[in-house]
Amino acid sequence: MAWGTRTDELPQHTGGGGGSGALSFIGGEVTVTGNVSGQGDLHIDGGIEGDIACNALILGGSGRVKGNITAEKATLAGTVSGTVSARTLVIEKGARITGDLAYETITIETGAEVDGRLTKRASAAERVPAEGLKLVAENE
Repeated sequence: MAWGTRTDELPQHTGGGGGSGALSFIGGEVTVTGNVSGQGDLHIDGGIEGDIACNALILGGSGRVKGNITAEKATLAGTVSGTVSARTLVIEKGARITGDLAYETITIETGAEVDGRLTKRASAAERVPAEGLKLVAENE
């Protein structure tokens, strides 16, 4: 094939994050101005100037986000200026985060820089509404 790429040579993404199984990639040479949202997974090595909402986010070491991030799982190695809200949050050693973090579980590697407040969110099991519970007692 002279032009293009054969699809059987492309790496396959198997999902595992609970999304649609689709992986979108924003390369280092690209800067997007505007909000980015989707049901799948997103890998960013370029720049985003806007908010991001996706299933799973991987922000590479050269990635830059100036906006808020909302994801089920976020792995951050680049630079973020904005709030981050994720069920599972991994901040790698090269990350530089300026903004508040909300999470259910968090890992921060030695060498990462975070300038903001950290807030643990309640897990799904902890968020059962009181009206959803019923106490039944039997008198014998």
